[in-house]
Amino acid sequence: MIRGASALVVVLAAACSSPPAESPGQALKVCSTGDYRPFTYRDADGHWSGMDIDLVRDFARDTGADLHLVPTTWPTLMADLGQKCDLAVGGITVTADRAAKALFSDPYLRDGKAAAVRCADAAKYRSLADIDRGGVRVVVNPGGTNEQFDRANLHHATIVGYPDNNTIFDQVIAGKADVMITDGSEIRWQVTQHPQLCGVSTDRPFTDGQKAYLMPKGATALQARINQWLSTIQGSGEYAAVSRKWLGADLGPR
Repeated sequence: MIRGASALVVVLAAACSSPPAESPGQALKVCSTGDYRPFTYRDADGHWSGMDIDLVRDFARDTGADLHLVPTTWPTLMADLGQKCDLAVGGITVTADRAAKALFSDPYLRDGKAAAVRCADAAKYRSLADIDRGGVRVVVNPGGTNEQFDRANLHHATIVGYPDNNTIFDQVIAGKADVMITDGSEIRWQVTQHPQLCGVSTDRPFTDGQKAYLMPKGATALQARINQWLSTIQGSGEYAAVSRKWLGADLGPR
């Protein structure tokens, strides 16, 4: 666990313009979707796990805050931020739209969109052009950057909405869809869990993106504290250890 909570009173008392949940002795309320492994997962019993869950727990210990994890969804994430929670984590991609409405921390991971397909069909899908063909079914979870990417870039393939991100890759395995486009980090994890699946363009993704933590507008003190903490764990090697645990490699922001 990382120490260095000497600035706790100053930082957490002024961390956010929304209700002061981070003040000493009170809860730090953190929204997460719980459906985006390896970053965040909430099982049927309400137990949380994942790379960002491990990291935000460390941040809470470091600052002495009482962590409360709050379930959200991708469609309601921005509305819940600042209302139900003071911070959002869980593989959140930095986008201009989100940045216009909220504050991001410094990026902690570089990523990009790639595809997962059945290994038996991998030779048919070597590029985005191969995917964007008539008759190809691309399954997508609604409300996030995966859907935004699909609708902006797929003009011939059929986009099939599927609401449960925890079981969405099963649609590809079962032959109910042909392709799932998502971040390469998620695909790397999924293919280790499902040998039937292979990644397309994970080393040369279709986009260049970054992951970061999300806070309400005005939460500049909280943003500064998180950035300081990220810098500390990246320098100490703790971030690299957590990244290797969940992603199989140190996939930092560089």
